[in-house]
Amino acid sequence: MSEDSGKALMFVIATIITLFFLKNIFNYLAMFFITFLRNGVLKDLRNALYKKTTALPVSFFSEKKKGDLMARISSDVLELQHSFLSVLELIVRDPLTIIFSLIVMFTFSTKLTLFVLIFIPISGAIISQIGKSLKKKSGRVQEEQGEFLSILEETIGGIKIIKAFNSENIFIKKFSDSTQRFFKYSNDLLNRQNMASPVSEFLGILVISILLWYGGKMVLLDQTLNGAIFLSYMGLAYNILTPAKGISRSLYNIKKGDAAAQRVLEILEAKDDMADDPDAVVIDKLKDKIVFKNISFSYESKIILKDFSLNLKKGQTIALVGASGSGKTTVANLLNRFYDINNGALTIDGIAINKIKKSSLYGLTGMVTQDSILFNDTVKKQHLPRKSQMPVKRK
Repeated sequence: MSEDSGKALMFVIATIITLFFLKNIFNYLAMFFITFLRNGVLKDLRNALYKKTTALPVSFFSEKKKGDLMARISSDVLELQHSFLSVLELIVRDPLTIIFSLIVMFTFSTKLTLFVLIFIPISGAIISQIGKSLKKKSGRVQEEQGEFLSILEETIGGIKIIKAFNSENIFIKKFSDSTQRFFKYSNDLLNRQNMASPVSEFLGILVISILLWYGGKMVLLDQTLNGAIFLSYMGLAYNILTPAKGISRSLYNIKKGDAAAQRVLEILEAKDDMADDPDAVVIDKLKDKIVFKNISFSYESKIILKDFSLNLKKGQTIALVGASGSGKTTVANLLNRFYDINNGALTIDGIAINKIKKSSLYGLTGMVTQDSILFNDTVKKQHLPRKSQMPVKRK
């Protein structure tokens, strides 16, 4: 082997090593930065959901199951990460690969490439038709997950009552029925989703086969295309299959994640009917009295209070006595503006309660509920100063 041939060989080897080194470096950098993007969006979305959840009025939670809300903040947001954010790396890479290959294919044979482009929309339409039901099936899975989480939350919260009334078997059946439905819906969803890869692969091979037949005629019979060029052309056509399959899988994932996105947006876009009035005022303390005047209130169609009136002067103590469900707790809820009254007027020092900023209202009131709640936290003082910062007693 001559010296020039040896140099050429070394150059080719060095070029291959350099190209693969750069390829892997840039692949790592792409995944490195997209990891921060995906996890950052996940964090921001969960924070936004939690902030919105705590800002919504109590009436909102009366209509929603706690387990379903937990499922939306946890699993639905995670589904968004897997479905939408996981395809970010494919948005640029795969379309660019297809576009570049098509440009080169047009330079080889315009007629053959136009023939290929006829079948691409047909394949896309077939894949899209299969994926139409994914959104509906994914919605069922997410809803059922919220259902069994609600049952779990109720079971843990009311375990004493369940045991006292010997109702373990009832709740076990209730939970197992829900997980059975979840099992069925999940199987339907995954079976439909798993069709994406074989269907897209079969359609790709079908297009390649038709291309071989049509291009073979151009080479062997019509002799309008060079054989070497046709082989290069087929290599480029096959090179389109992998990114095309990736895009089809991404479309399936997006269809699946659309249901989770709607459940998340339902919380984020929920209207707060009890938001502070633009002209709401801040009150620092009670000066005179609280007045309930001809108050009427109902939970949906059930009337709780009707023409209820009460004057509560500063420093006065009043006890409300009555049967369970007669509206004692409701009076406290209305005073804290957990709910808005239907009719009548509720004023504090002559100011309508809906004209007072809720933060200042909560600062004035204290409430002891019927059920005690122990939050999972500590009474230990946090962020204690370091020893060097502690004051030193001198003799």
